[in-house]
Amino acid sequence: MAIDLIVGLQWGDEGKGKIVDLVAKNYDVVVRSQGGHNAGHTVVIGDKTYALHLMPSGVLNPNAVNVIANGVVVSPEKIIEEMEKFDDVEKRLFISDKATMLLNHHAEIDQAKEKLRGKNAIGTTGRGIGPAYADKVTRTALRMGDLLNIDKAVEKLEDYFEMNKGYFEYLGLNIPTKDSIKTELQGYQDKLGKMIINTTKYLWDNIDKNILLEGAQATLLDIDHGTYPFVTSSNTIASGALTGSGIPPKKLNTVIGIAKAYTTRVGNGPFVTEEFGDEGDYIRKQGHEYGTTTGRPRRCGWFDAIAVSYAVTLNSCDEIALMKLDVLDGLKEVKVCVAYEKDGETIDYFPSDTEGFKPVYKTFAGWDKSAGVTSFEELPKNAQKYILELEQMINCKIKYVATGAERDATVIR
Repeated sequence: MAIDLIVGLQWGDEGKGKIVDLVAKNYDVVVRSQGGHNAGHTVVIGDKTYALHLMPSGVLNPNAVNVIANGVVVSPEKIIEEMEKFDDVEKRLFISDKATMLLNHHAEIDQAKEKLRGKNAIGTTGRGIGPAYADKVTRTALRMGDLLNIDKAVEKLEDYFEMNKGYFEYLGLNIPTKDSIKTELQGYQDKLGKMIINTTKYLWDNIDKNILLEGAQATLLDIDHGTYPFVTSSNTIASGALTGSGIPPKKLNTVIGIAKAYTTRVGNGPFVTEEFGDEGDYIRKQGHEYGTTTGRPRRCGWFDAIAVSYAVTLNSCDEIALMKLDVLDGLKEVKVCVAYEKDGETIDYFPSDTEGFKPVYKTFAGWDKSAGVTSFEELPKNAQKYILELEQMINCKIKYVATGAERDATVIR
């Protein structure tokens, strides 16, 4: 029996959902441990595409129990919407009573603050993730367990709005009435109450089963170790998954890092290998690089071995899944960033602030017809060379290579 972890190594959208779905059949429990419905996993099975935001990707395995753990900020409205896509999900979904509740006013605060920032906007999804985490840290948030005592929850929320009245007025936001608060929370209790439990105890009670921890967002969006302030509001790295679930650190077995064969980013912030020309447009078009949650076009660029190597070390990765190799089919050349340069100085490590750095590239010959290939030997020779050299650059074995969106379009080495 094992407890394994899947974590993104870039700025998210690496294809974690596909890998979770691919391996979830081997696990009894799949756990989401941080983030909120600003995250998006797209999983393709046959002719069906599933866009998951709060629901663990293990929901597509009918034999897996799915846990939304304490580190997640949960929008009751959004998880109810997502549950409606699946049959009998209530019987195999648990939500932590310690998870922070994300309500409509959090999204309103998020959007109002982004507007006030103007040209200095962070580029958030506007879903309310940051304000919900802020309330968690200031100890004023409701938790999902509060839905089990509606009268007390209403009282807490009334106190919250009274305490923040001036702030809401400044942002131009309305405060809901007591009756509307109670009606909303009661509706959530009716649909979610039976699924809200102490998930830490549940995981400890099932510690001898096969458990998969599923990360949201990715390493370079980590609140401490990412490209601050253009980051998310939680710890997205491996150690954050342990905090966000209650899994004891020594119980963790294998860490699988997920990286695209190139790089994308949504929102603002530095992006050393961003490609603004035709090649960036080609990658975006071929990779269908538009946000699962927002629909925004993603910024695209070349693989950054400096950033991924940093993420591999930070997460203690044991193996890598390299995603969307087929997107690079048809390019004459493929580049990899092997160093950063600024003001005449070249560095080979990921600095605390990458603003102003330029990439130093190694160029590889391109390839074609990798799409759908399922064995390493059948990949084009140039693609094989690319994969083997990336392994050396990031000092970690590439075990999985995705050659298409479908579950079966995967090389397993």
